[in-house]
Amino acid sequence: MKHLLKLLDLSKEEITELLDLADRLKAETKAGVEHHILKGKTLGMIFEKSSTRTRVSFETGMYQLGGHALFLSSRDLQIGRGEPMEDTARVLSRYLDGIMIRTFAQEEVETLARVGSIPIINGLTDFCHPCQVLADLQTVREYKGRIEGLNMCYIGDGNNMANSLIVGFLKMGAHVSIACPKAYQPDAQVLSFTEQYPGKFVMTESPEEAAKDADVIFTDVWASMGQEEEKAVREKAFRGYQINAELLAKAHLGCMVQHCLPAHRGEEITADVFESHADQIFDEAENRLHAQKAVMVAVMADKKDW
Repeated sequence: MKHLLKLLDLSKEEITELLDLADRLKAETKAGVEHHILKGKTLGMIFEKSSTRTRVSFETGMYQLGGHALFLSSRDLQIGRGEPMEDTARVLSRYLDGIMIRTFAQEEVETLARVGSIPIINGLTDFCHPCQVLADLQTVREYKGRIEGLNMCYIGDGNNMANSLIVGFLKMGAHVSIACPKAYQPDAQVLSFTEQYPGKFVMTESPEEAAKDADVIFTDVWASMGQEEEKAVREKAFRGYQINAELLAKAHLGCMVQHCLPAHRGEEITADVFESHADQIFDEAENRLHAQKAVMVAVMADKKDW
């Protein structure tokens, strides 16, 4: 694996290998076993979108792996003043051993990988959120013991989270049901991808239909970063697309609830459902650290050093 740009690029075997590595690194961390696999290496972290979990987990993970992380906001870089991404890629490739970027356009991530000469990790774009969904897959596998054959449901906006959840869970053998308003469906490229999995993907405008017999239900905020001006319109469009006790009654007994955070209680999820599933949700948040460490090792270290 040379980069992590989007889950569409990975095979089931590559995803499984990352999850197995994440589990191992997590177990070693809990046992106090140091694993300085990236000793002496430096990761540049470009943030054009702010973050809590992405920044802290990557920075902590790089430290635990024996390396160093540099926080680079758009204000710190010349890209904030109009320098082409191609030139930034060429320069940073001469200083760093890898780049994680959290930005708007997927094309910026692809450009870094195409023009630069070091590994690129997608920390989030408007198109996808691969690091988050690797942590989601790790968490579901921890709780359920498997992913193959499970019923995964997503309720809400057909955004970057929905795109990556669809791809990740279908590739790992789950059945996927999505409920979102007609005007807020997932990306056309992702919907085209689902055609490779006949009988395993359902998209509906009915949250109740999507949640039927679910083993795990995901949701996300109705208005993501950069969509604040659409908040009133989106609140109207997504009314009824909420994870609540009535919806959970449609799912299998013991259904997991997952949220990538931050959560807006009373909107996409009720406070009581959130709190009753808080352990699962915050285990998922913790797994960002372990899954991303696996990604950094996979793209920045020689396999013999794993």
